[in-house]
Parts: sequence; C-alpha cells; structure tokens
Amino acid sequence: MALDLEEQEQLDEAKVWWKQHGNKVIWGVTIFLLAVAGWRAWETWNRNQSAEASMLFDQAVQAVGLNDMKTAKAAACSIKESHSRSGYAVPSAWLLGQINYETGDLKSARAQYEYALDHARDDGVRQMARLRLATLMFNQKELDGALKLLQEPFDPAFQGLAGQLKGDVLVAQGKTAEAREAYKLALEKMGDKSSLKPLVEIRLDGLGG
Repeated sequence: MALDLEEQEQLDEAKVWWKQHGNKVIWGVTIFLLAVAGWRAWETWNRNQSAEASMLFDQAVQAVGLNDMKTAKAAACSIKESHSRSGYAVPSAWLLGQINYETGDLKSARAQYEYALDHARDDGVRQMARLRLATLMFNQKELDGALKLLQEPFDPAFQGLAGQLKGDVLVAQGKTAEAREAYKLALEKMGDKSSLKPLVEIRLDGLGG
C-alpha cells in the first residue's frame, strides 16, 4: 500500500531521528535492563544473607541456652564478620557482649556493647546496650561515665533497672541523698513480682533516713 506524502515525510523524519538517537535509545534500554537484573540479583543475595544470618543467630541463642558459649560465640562472630549489614548484626553484638562479660573478657564486652549502642536502629536495643555498658563501667569504677549513660531517658520497662544501677553509682560516689531518690524511683517502676525489688529495698534501708 503506497504511503501518502505526509506519511512518507513522517517516516523520513523518524529515520533521521533514529539515525541520530538510535544508539542512545539502545544503550538506555540496555542499561535499564542491566539495572533491573542487578537489583533482582541483589535482592536474591540479600535474602540469602538474611536467611543465613537468621540461622546463625538462632544457633547462637540455642547454644547459650545449652551453656555452650564457644558455639554461641562462634556463630555470633560469624554474623558480625560476614553479615554486618543484616538486621542481626546488632543483636549479635549485644549477645557477644553478654557472653564476653560473663566469661570475664570485659574489654571485648565493652567493645560489643558500644557497637550495639552506636549501630542499633531499635531504641529498645539501644537502651539495653546502654544499661549493660553502664553496668560494665560501674564495675570498672568509671562512675562518671556510667552515670552519664544513666541520665538519658529510659522507657518504663527499663526504668526500674536503670534506677537501681543509678542508685548504686551514686552510693559509690558518696551521694547518699541522690542515691536514696534513685532507689525510690526504681521501686516505683519495678513490678511487685520483680525479684530485684527486695534487693533494692535492702539497699534503700541501708542508707537510713
């Protein structure tokens, strides 16, 4: 079927445009397809990494339950080393800090708690790390540093523990009146069934007043 003059002109213009821009279009489409393929490959890799990190974290937690600290530490370290960008890196750091603390490696415990505090996205995890780090600093007689960590706000779930520890730090600093107030606040925030409550009451009674 013969083309009329207008259609022929449009076809000629299209040929000229394609001659000028065709390579750009081809490269643009190619780059887009490569980007899509790369994104899908990354998503697949990321899912595999998350699955492996999840498996290792479960293994670490189960090992802790069995008091197999060597296996727990190896699994948690593997997450930190090979899956540092996964959502399990910070919980693994916190777990490693706990293991190191209980086995007497205070330097390594402190490094792990500091990592968890600096990298946690969840505020609850940050508060747990802050409490553990403050406890470690208190045990190492770094009283000012421990108190500074405890001055920041805590959620109600952590306020009892934070108040008790703050009271302990203030007692060590010789600040009896302030320690008494911290212990009172701790008792208010602790549930009636808390096993720590009688210990805080003993501490408070020991201060007199």
